[in-house]
Amino acid sequence: MSDPVAAKSTFLCMYMSNHPDTLVSYVRHYAHIPHTVSSAQLSSISSTGMTLTYATTAQEKNTVVVPFDPPLKGYDEVKGRMMQMKAEAEEALGMMKAPHITSFTVPPGLWRTALMMLALIYTTFSPSSSSSSPFDLPWVAALVYPATWIRTTLPSGSLAWIWGFMIFVHALESLYTLSLCRKHHTGVVVGAMYVLATFAFGFPVFVDFRKRVQAIRIDSIMKGK
Repeated sequence: MSDPVAAKSTFLCMYMSNHPDTLVSYVRHYAHIPHTVSSAQLSSISSTGMTLTYATTAQEKNTVVVPFDPPLKGYDEVKGRMMQMKAEAEEALGMMKAPHITSFTVPPGLWRTALMMLALIYTTFSPSSSSSSPFDLPWVAALVYPATWIRTTLPSGSLAWIWGFMIFVHALESLYTLSLCRKHHTGVVVGAMYVLATFAFGFPVFVDFRKRVQAIRIDSIMKGK
């Protein structure tokens, strides 16, 4: 199967020749080349990455491959990905200020994680269906029976292990979210909301945070053109 991006490589190389500063930022940031890079050219591009030729201030020429992670699914993703990479590179190199996030938004798919959390809470803390009044009522016993069945079916200590693992992972994710909040100047209130939401619901919160940052970066570039 042919690569739809590689098929447009010549055109893209010609187009990017008008943006030498962007190519230099790609080389410096993604290839971890020091600030001695004086110029760069896009030699080829495919769905998996781009090949850049660059020169240093000492007039040395080298070639480096910058991979796309994840690979591009098609030609229509090229512009968005390269703009995103440009913004990330320039921000990391101090050429652009990090976007500020000043409000909290609930991630669109958070309800899925919330349902799983509620299921875990229900399984862990529901009374046993064999408990005495008021749980001897038929409808109450039927309501708590699934939780009782799960607890008796799982190996001893399984729920405690699940809770411990989840709290450990969510704590690490909360620290990562805290670093994002500091980097993007959320302020104390908004930052606390993001950190607490991450501790409660995990990765969907900081994934949505990063998507908001990327959208602001790309919008900033578009307005600057």
